[in-house]
Amino acid sequence: MELFKGRRLIIATMHGKERVIAPILEEALGVEVVVPDISNFNTDMFGTFSGEIERMLDPVETARQKCIVACKAMNETLAVASEGSFGPHPVLMFIPADEELILLKDTLNDIEIAVRITSTNTNFGGEEVYSWEALKTFATNAGFPEHGLILRDAKDSKEHICKGITSWSELENKFRDILSFKSYAFVETDMRAHLNPTRMKIIALTTEKLVEKVKACCPYCETPGFDVMDVKEGLPCTLCKLPTKSIKSLVYRCKKCNHSSEKLYPKGKTEEDPMFCDNCNP
Repeated sequence: MELFKGRRLIIATMHGKERVIAPILEEALGVEVVVPDISNFNTDMFGTFSGEIERMLDPVETARQKCIVACKAMNETLAVASEGSFGPHPVLMFIPADEELILLKDTLNDIEIAVRITSTNTNFGGEEVYSWEALKTFATNAGFPEHGLILRDAKDSKEHICKGITSWSELENKFRDILSFKSYAFVETDMRAHLNPTRMKIIALTTEKLVEKVKACCPYCETPGFDVMDVKEGLPCTLCKLPTKSIKSLVYRCKKCNHSSEKLYPKGKTEEDPMFCDNCNP
């Protein structure tokens, strides 16, 4: 992309995300990646996974603010930031999911592009453990010690908490410490990117999706990020010909010049099976 080629791009992180983001963006966009010094940029100000600092903003606004703060701190105009959210899958409710968002902000050209990926490939979880054997089982299933763990004296406790545990000896010592005044400990996966290789893989996939969106340029003004802004239902039923709730077209729109275009039948079919028709199959 000529718009970004040769420019310095900040990856607004303090948790090593540049390890997977930088190679992809440097090759695809021709940028020079830099990372803020932790002395003047601390992403914990926007909230922590472990709960000591509450997250006050939604993922998009959090990523946006990370980019703005990082650009000001380093006197640059181009940045990317990512945000992860963890919990039940939005459809498969009993399966944990990782939703990763990555946002690119170009303050020089007033461009902002964001993408998301929701994946069930995550070790996210936590539970009360009353014995060393139970803790070892949880740790093994979570991919420890390659994946970090957090121990605390109770779920959501902020008083006795140990983050970033990555060795068996430290895990046992911290567990014994908690058992000296409690009958159990609460163990959970550390979801910070530098301590979670599984999450890093999803961040990489999200970055690749960002590149695809950046390369989709407006046919009128050539601004990157020409993407779907609206979905129109109404694919007709093959039997009764009435409109169904299935997607008939996608509307692409440029955020810069507002040019739009409509793509009919994005799934390659012009009619819908009667089983998906509210009239034929109420």
